[in-house]
Amino acid sequence: MKKHFGAIEGIWRKAVGAGGPGLLLLSSLGSACGIALAQTGPAVSAPAQPMTSVILAQPPAPAFGQISGTVLDAGAAIVSGADVTLTLDGGGQSRRTTTDLEGRFHFENVPPGRFTVKAMMKGMKPGSYTGSLLAKESLEVPALRLDLATVDTSVDVTVSQQDLAEAEIHVEEHQRLGGVVPNFFVSYDWRAPPLTARQKFELAWKNTIDPANSAINLGIAGIQQGTNSISGYHQGAAGYGKRYGADEANLAVGTMLGGAVFPVIFRQDPRYFYKGTGSIWSRSLYALSTAVIQRGDNGKWQPAYAGILGDLSAGAAANLYYPAANRTGAALTFENGLIDVGYDALGNLVQEFVFKHLTPHAPNYQNYGTRTP
Repeated sequence: MKKHFGAIEGIWRKAVGAGGPGLLLLSSLGSACGIALAQTGPAVSAPAQPMTSVILAQPPAPAFGQISGTVLDAGAAIVSGADVTLTLDGGGQSRRTTTDLEGRFHFENVPPGRFTVKAMMKGMKPGSYTGSLLAKESLEVPALRLDLATVDTSVDVTVSQQDLAEAEIHVEEHQRLGGVVPNFFVSYDWRAPPLTARQKFELAWKNTIDPANSAINLGIAGIQQGTNSISGYHQGAAGYGKRYGADEANLAVGTMLGGAVFPVIFRQDPRYFYKGTGSIWSRSLYALSTAVIQRGDNGKWQPAYAGILGDLSAGAAANLYYPAANRTGAALTFENGLIDVGYDALGNLVQEFVFKHLTPHAPNYQNYGTRTP
């Protein structure tokens, strides 16, 4: 054993004394020691060396704070159930909560730094606040205001042609010569929409039952009584009553046939359309021509089937209630119908140049005569 230790000691001294290369032989030395100890007997324990522990320094934890606030509407009333989002400028996941019954919200354990809170509610504009939170601060942010969201209230309104025509009828039903005599069957709006079948009958019926027209027929019956016109009715109160009744029947039949029935059948407009522009000559020709041409419901000018047949039919219908002595045959009825067409032409001429000036508050559409017949 002493022999082996002597060998080891020699190697050690030589290695250490060399001051460098011997260090590289430590591993060989360790192996040799192991072999020697294994050969000589039990190992000798070396004294234990104390261990040195190293503790790494940890960064200090941030001093968290808290953020609270209230959500109000435009009228300063509390808004419960609003969604509130907290976003930190430094990044990280946003945090959300909802306002309680008192409109309050609260965020705890918020790291210091810049932040933004945003409140949202359906039907309202969002409200937000951006600020900074200090360490360990309990911050009450200003109230978040939610205004009502802007609502697009524009509405596309499409007025039907029937509604426009109905409005035109209401205007025409207030047109009266001298404020008394009906002047319903004239339109001062050159672009007036066509009347529906119901509207044509409505206008004709109101003209028929108007009290002013009945008053005029009372006067006409008096003139007929004085001239002994329609002599088959004779004189006296009975004769006068029959003449008045016949005149009322003429008004009703002529108006309903010429103003409603035939205009509906032929789809023509029974009204006179005031021209109002151009020379006297052009306006006169237009007024006279409208006795034989008539505007269709399609806006185009057509032969006046409705007007002419209305005049002929009214004359023929009179034979049903005139006394036998005053009834006319087919030829005379046709002749009287043509005479009535001539009267219509003269009436339209007066309508063009006179009646508008006798109609108080007659509408002025500024679009007269924009189309030639």
